[in-house]
Amino acid sequence: MLRDTIKTETVAAMKGGDRPRTAALRLIAAKIKDRDIELRTGKPVEDDDALVVDVLQKMAKQRRESIQMYEEGGRTELAEQEKGELAVIEEFLPQQMDEGATKAAIEAIKAETGAAGMKDMGRVMAELKARHGKELDMGRASGWVKESLS
Repeated sequence: MLRDTIKTETVAAMKGGDRPRTAALRLIAAKIKDRDIELRTGKPVEDDDALVVDVLQKMAKQRRESIQMYEEGGRTELAEQEKGELAVIEEFLPQQMDEGATKAAIEAIKAETGAAGMKDMGRVMAELKARHGKELDMGRASGWVKESLS
């Protein structure tokens, strides 16, 4: 399980004296723990790895946005720290689909669902997330679906 891999890597980073990596891994573990606490009152999660991947994707998105803002603001030292955290987060994410594969998946879903215009965007996005949610950055995919449907 992904959760166990993260714990193992945290111990290895601590033993190796890699402080930045240890800090990033602890941050990941804390976010996963926060999500566990949020979900205590709801129904139990069937796929724990999906939950961890969802947390990691959100963390990666936050880091990318922070990097962009820090670079625009001339804060390169903070941008470098965020890039380091992002690299650790991305180690645990599944291989992401490239632009060509994503657009091909969008076209296939459009053909299957008969989507023709922007009114069908929600249906296409829902199907895309159901099929490829782990391998996609849904923010970028949203732009490609809009482009495809317009």
